[in-house]
Amino acid sequence: MSLGYYKFTVSSDNSGQTLKTFLRREVGISARSMTVLKYAGMGIIRSGIEIKAHDLVNDGDIIEIQLPPDSNDAELVEGRLDILFEDDFLLIVNKPYGMPVHPVKVHQLDTLSNIVAYYQQSRGESYTFRALNRLDKDTSGCVIIAKDRIAYSLVQPTVEKKYIAVCEGEISEGGVIDAPIALEPNSKIKRCISSDGDPAVTHYKPLDCANSHTLCELRLETGRTHQIRCHMSGIGHPLAGDDMYGGSLDYIQRQALHCRDVSFIHPVTKEKIIINTEIPEEFFAIMNTPS
Repeated sequence: MSLGYYKFTVSSDNSGQTLKTFLRREVGISARSMTVLKYAGMGIIRSGIEIKAHDLVNDGDIIEIQLPPDSNDAELVEGRLDILFEDDFLLIVNKPYGMPVHPVKVHQLDTLSNIVAYYQQSRGESYTFRALNRLDKDTSGCVIIAKDRIAYSLVQPTVEKKYIAVCEGEISEGGVIDAPIALEPNSKIKRCISSDGDPAVTHYKPLDCANSHTLCELRLETGRTHQIRCHMSGIGHPLAGDDMYGGSLDYIQRQALHCRDVSFIHPVTKEKIIINTEIPEEFFAIMNTPS
C-alpha cells in the first residue's frame, strides 16, 4: 500500500448509483476531493479501467483511487516527535506545550509542521500538513494529522476529543456551558462570551479537588478558538496559568490544558480508534503543592 491509495467495494445497496454519488454519499469523499481527482490525471479505476464520475457502479465493483502526491511546504527542522499512532493515512502525535502547530509570523521554524516535514523526508514520504485538530501553542496533547485530503474529509466528522485542565477554585459537580463566543472588542486574539458570538458548548466534569484547584475532564460539542479557556473563565474558574483569561501564574507558566484523548473512525478499516496520553506531571504538581 502507498500514501493516497484507497480501495472501496460497492455493495448491493449502492448498485446502480453513479460513481460520484457513491463516493460522496457512501464513502464520504468531499466535492473538492472529487474535483482534484478529476483533474489530477491519475483517474479512478474499476477493474483496471478508468471510470468517470457519471458512470454507474455495480454490486461487487472494486473502485481504486491513487491520489496525486503533494508536499509539506514548511521548512525542514529536525526535532523529536512523540508518535502515538501512524499508518499510511494518519499520523497522531503528542504535541508538547510551547510548540505552535503551524508556522506564523513570529514562529517560522519551531512548529509541529516543521518537524513533521523533516520526519516525512526521513521516511521518504511527502504530504501536505493537514491537522484535524489545532491546539494553542501552550496547550499540549493529541494532534491528528491526515496524510491526504480523503483521509481528512473522512476522519474529520468522526473525531471526538477529551481534554484535561486544572481550573482555579473548587468545582463540586459537572455541568454544561452553553454560551456563544466572539472575538473580544479591540483584540485580535482574546475571546469573550457574547450573545453576538458563535454557538459554543462545553461539557465539564471534576475529577479531583485539592489546593484550591480542580482537575477537570472536558468535552467540546463545538470547536471555537479558546473555547475551554473562555468558558471556564466565564463561570469563575479560569485555567491555572492562563493569565489571558484571569488565571494565576503562581503554579504554572502556561495554561494547564491538555488534549488527553482522541477517537475517530479509521478512513479505510472503519474501526473506531482510541488514542490516550498521560496527564502532564505538572498538573498533579499544582494539585499537590501546599498553598
